[in-house]
Amino acid sequence: MALLSAEALILDVTDLHDRDRIVTFLTRERGKKRGVAKGARVKHSRFGGQLQPLAKVVVTWFEKEGRDLARISSVELVRTAHPIQTDLEGILLGSYLADHLLEFAQEGEGADHLFRLLDATVQALIAGVDRDLATRYFEAWVLRIGGVFPAPWECPGCGRPFPPEGAILPRSGENLLCFDCGGVVGLRISPATLDFLRRIGREGLPAVAAANPPAPAVLRQVEELCAQVRRYFLQHELRSYGVIQQTLARL
Repeated sequence: MALLSAEALILDVTDLHDRDRIVTFLTRERGKKRGVAKGARVKHSRFGGQLQPLAKVVVTWFEKEGRDLARISSVELVRTAHPIQTDLEGILLGSYLADHLLEFAQEGEGADHLFRLLDATVQALIAGVDRDLATRYFEAWVLRIGGVFPAPWECPGCGRPFPPEGAILPRSGENLLCFDCGGVVGLRISPATLDFLRRIGREGLPAVAAANPPAPAVLRQVEELCAQVRRYFLQHELRSYGVIQQTLARL
């Protein structure tokens, strides 16, 4: 049995029996991990206040080969995510961000890029960056890190740069194409949206938020684009995305 310790971001916490909780967390070196925090549901537990969704922590755990669940020994809080989860919209957003990593991060495989992305996004949200902008930035980068985001520079069908009219995402959701190669059936992507997608490839979220942030129409198009690509890749939609859409529609 190995004793391990690492900085981590908490993705999910679920109850186990009457006393314990299962914690899913993301580490840089070992990717996604799942472990049991024994006694976490008990009053005055040593884990009290530490197991917060999206919190940045230092986790120490015992791991045994052949077992799916580790045994969590201790959790030390480094940064809480409570400031971004003080209202319903913030709680739903936190669940949505974590849901991406639950799907795209792999167990036992290094996840440095995904770790840094989620860490930076949470930090930016705490600092007051617009939630809509931060979410769209995060969505696009998760797909980019996963190697499934359509390149916004040139058409893979003909190799030519996208024209001033923009591009189109066919219903398959696999690649952005020029109108000559992709036709006119699909999601039309404006030049402003293509510019934004190129920009986030070279600028961090705080820089994008500070100077010439995109218009709401661009963010809506990025949301549609990411949702279509994500569904094509996963062959299903993230449950949290549907919950957000249904909840906000009722408000």
